[in-house]
Amino acid sequence: MKLSELLRDALDLSWSADTDPLISSVVQDHRLISAGSLFVARAGARFDGRSVLAEAAARGAVAAVAERSPLLQGAPLPVVIVADAEAATGPLAASLLGRPADQLTVTGVTGTDGKTTTAFLLRHLLSGQSRTALLSTAGSHDGEGSVSFAGHFTTPEAPEVQGFLRAALDAGSSQVVLEASSHALDRHRLSGVSFDLAVWTNLTPEHLDWHGTMDNYLRAKRSLVERAGTAVLNRDDPYFSSFAEAAGTVISYGFDPAADWRALGSQRSGFSQRLKLQAHGREFETELALPGDYNVLNALAALAAAEQLGVPLESAVSRLADFAGVPGRMQSVQTSPFQVIVDFAHTGPALQRALTAVRAVTDGRLILVIGAAGERDHGKRAPLAQAAAAGADLIVFTEEDSRSEDTAAILEQLRTAALAAGAEEEQLVLEEDRSEAIRQAVGLARPGDVVLLAGKGVERTLERADGTVPWDEEQVARSWLERP
Repeated sequence: MKLSELLRDALDLSWSADTDPLISSVVQDHRLISAGSLFVARAGARFDGRSVLAEAAARGAVAAVAERSPLLQGAPLPVVIVADAEAATGPLAASLLGRPADQLTVTGVTGTDGKTTTAFLLRHLLSGQSRTALLSTAGSHDGEGSVSFAGHFTTPEAPEVQGFLRAALDAGSSQVVLEASSHALDRHRLSGVSFDLAVWTNLTPEHLDWHGTMDNYLRAKRSLVERAGTAVLNRDDPYFSSFAEAAGTVISYGFDPAADWRALGSQRSGFSQRLKLQAHGREFETELALPGDYNVLNALAALAAAEQLGVPLESAVSRLADFAGVPGRMQSVQTSPFQVIVDFAHTGPALQRALTAVRAVTDGRLILVIGAAGERDHGKRAPLAQAAAAGADLIVFTEEDSRSEDTAAILEQLRTAALAAGAEEEQLVLEEDRSEAIRQAVGLARPGDVVLLAGKGVERTLERADGTVPWDEEQVARSWLERP
């Protein structure tokens, strides 16, 4: 597509310069530029893309998009001036790839916790009758195979999102389930995506280092509901009314008697539970291979969304019983003589729910390995430690992507908060190295105990001050369990 055609289609901008190059890709990371790229030279907190235009041109970029700056003087390639380069990226990438979202039925799943489990559940329910792609933190599927994105983003950057949607469409998918983080919504990573349905799980304080206030965080999450019009919303959550006001059509779920999809009760059997549900005045029973009331809510959200997207009610309820679980979410690594579980819980409320669910099936002690991320919201640390102190018998505080922060200082903050919450000194272990922390935890375990490894899930890297290293929580745990 010619640059002039792309600008007109994506941004309604005219381009009348003598040079009108052919664009092969839209790129905002200069390291990914190839011949024919349109480079979106964004200004970030630590790096300004406008400072590397010469390198961009050398790598093959034929034009750039940027906000005004003295850095653009003498640019070695044509530059399109826009008011907001970040906001322009998604529409440009979408237009170049033929607006794939417009040819798919796209469901966005947002909320503080439960996004990944709900997204996986919904894909499972939809895939019984249509090829369904999934873009999520714990694994992504284009409808045929599996792809992965590096880093810790729940939702990748706009060009990658659009590329994924194009691949899903080309693979024959008709449905897409897409996790939508507050960062992605706030930073335009999902610009150029048309949503047919929004699913919202809950809202508790998180990412306030970025959003600043809960009101800003709420607005970012609620924007998905505003864009979709039709929304599946958690009626049990205190913020339900705020989200319902933003939606055109509301389908509610929860334990609340007024919910459209209502949980009537459950019977637990190990980590599975038999659910009794009510919808449209009818009652149903089914199995769910996940523990805890919070996963009952995730299942209800997925069922309500699946029906809205065309899956017959009875088929959706029946198919729920076949769900095999989510990688890194209450994932069992070993069941005897003691159990080892990997879970992504990394906020205070999520950890509290995870510990409550695990406690219900623990005969012995509950041993927890947990950390807190560096260079992220410090306000999350005390609630994490408080949840740990309230729910675990033994706690090993360790690293969780400390980045440039001092790990020992983070662990001391967690220790202090845990003691203030009522933990005893003998319950606490501080170990900076996460692998060693896991070794100590499984070494302390006795028959009947449960070891919960929380915070990392299936993330494949561990970020430290001296660099990023490969990481696989499940394999690290297995390596220690297999040693004599």
